[in-house]
Amino acid sequence: MIKRTLQNSLLFGSIIIAFSACIDEKKFAYFQKTSNSSDTIDIAKAYITKIQPGDILSIYVNSLSPEASSFFNPYTPSASSDLGSTLGGTPSSSSSSSATSGSITAPALTQSASPGFLVGANGTIEFPLLGTLKISDLSTVQAQDTLKKLLKFYLKEPTVNVRFLNFKVSILGEVGKPSVYIIPNERITLPEALSMAGDLTIYARRDNIQIIRDVNGKKEFGTVNLTSREVFTSPYYYLHANDVVYVQPAKSKAESTDRTYILIPSLVTLVSAIIVLTRK
Repeated sequence: MIKRTLQNSLLFGSIIIAFSACIDEKKFAYFQKTSNSSDTIDIAKAYITKIQPGDILSIYVNSLSPEASSFFNPYTPSASSDLGSTLGGTPSSSSSSSATSGSITAPALTQSASPGFLVGANGTIEFPLLGTLKISDLSTVQAQDTLKKLLKFYLKEPTVNVRFLNFKVSILGEVGKPSVYIIPNERITLPEALSMAGDLTIYARRDNIQIIRDVNGKKEFGTVNLTSREVFTSPYYYLHANDVVYVQPAKSKAESTDRTYILIPSLVTLVSAIIVLTRK
């Protein structure tokens, strides 16, 4: 009797393993080549971030006169003491470490919320001595050029560094590390973002990655198929500031979860029966 019970248990386990081994690799492989695709494709046009109301900017000014430059750097702690010790015009040590690490996860958001120039609802900032400046819809390079021209009246050979402090993307769903990520270099692709989030889990749908994007005051929903090379030509290949990436769970996850709840009582009963029989 005991021998037959053990044989049935082994058979039951073998059936489970056999079903779990029936996996289609095409559902999991990224960037698969189709019959009409080549080994060289053009990628989507690079995304250039434009300054928008609500953005927080780091603006650092330098010139041949450090003392005069410090007047224009109210949010740089070292500006008034030792400008020569700052790293390449970066606004703070936290930003420097961010650039080195490549990303900051949600727990470090308080660092990025440090004082900076807040772009108002009308697209302007209040800048020392220059007053109210409209900089919305400008790239950081364009904003730098605009400030540089205005500062030439006050400084000798000024240089300006403008960076976003709040360029972030949110990654949710079936990934290893869902979180909000700060992007120091203000440019990131979808594969890079998913890599930062620990890649997709085994239960993730790779053919229907959702991108939720703010466009002209509305929410735009797009999808990307990671199993195809067409991801590189997608308008969602380069992520925009405040994009939300949602990785849907596959149907197999729900099915496996339901199957687990169904099988647990049977397994408990089977194990209990084996224990009772072995004690006799």
